[in-house]
Amino acid sequence: MCKHQPPCPDPLAPDRMAARVEVSHPEQGWSMLCNGVVLFDDAGGLLPDGREVGPRQGASIPRQRARAVYVPSVWVLAAGARSLGIPHGAGNL
Repeated sequence: MCKHQPPCPDPLAPDRMAARVEVSHPEQGWSMLCNGVVLFDDAGGLLPDGREVGPRQGASIPRQRARAVYVPSVWVLAAGARSLGIPHGAGNL
């Protein structure tokens, strides 16, 4: 039972991910919230009864593997290069 004020959301509530972190193991890729929900680095989780919870809405999940490219004197991630106005493939070694 949560002793926080205001109390943490129930594990079945839509805002369950807003509960406070009670146990954190970033080196293993998971944390357990006060309400018993286990969160994983991929934004998924497990409810206390063992059911899976999909990634949070709006969670950033990469659709492709980023690769580093060399642009004169600068290393940038290819995925972010386009947002900087660098044409695709520019600066590849």
